[in-house]
Amino acid sequence: MSFRGGANASSGMGVADYSKNTFMELKRKKVHRYVIFKIDEKKKEVVVEKTGGPAESYDDFTAALPENDCRYAVYDFDFVTSENCQKSKIFFIAWSPSISRIRSKMLYATSKDRFRRELDGIHYEIQATDPTEMDLEVIRDRAN
Repeated sequence: MSFRGGANASSGMGVADYSKNTFMELKRKKVHRYVIFKIDEKKKEVVVEKTGGPAESYDDFTAALPENDCRYAVYDFDFVTSENCQKSKIFFIAWSPSISRIRSKMLYATSKDRFRRELDGIHYEIQATDPTEMDLEVIRDRAN
């Protein structure tokens, strides 16, 4: 079993190179509006489950998250400041719905910090157990 990027012993969770590269594409090239990551328990690594193109909305993004299972997600939020500047902030969202399995919640919780460290350029982190904790108003308030 290969642990790329030196997995730490406590979580033992690797991060697929493709996951890091996909994040970099979102950050540098703006080819994705969002990336949803899931933990592949067999491979013991974080893999890309879905990406959304630049034209997709925040609603498209939240609709792509499973209602009853955990995920990590990165969302590139574009907004205009009060001084009329176009800005973009990258949000890391730890999605852990209250109805998901205990094992899944634990796995995502213990692997989160290590995975997040692999993604250089995150501005904000949101932990959400239900959709209201990550609705667009929450994102907007954090970004401004």
